[in-house]
Amino acid sequence: MEKTSYTEAKKELETIVSAIESGELDVDALTEKVKRASELITFCKEKLTKTDRELQKILDDIA
Repeated sequence: MEKTSYTEAKKELETIVSAIESGELDVDALTEKVKRASELITFCKEKLTKTDRELQKILDDIA
């Protein structure tokens, strides 16, 4: 997932959520999609945390 962007991960996550909500997944696919969604959520959370730290450092440097 190193080359995945936040935007790509968010879009894939939205697609998974939509598929789950529509009920179009069978049980086997559901398990895989939930696992993938968990990975994407972790990835996005880490990206947001990293960005927040970087922005805070920039703001601290200019203050």
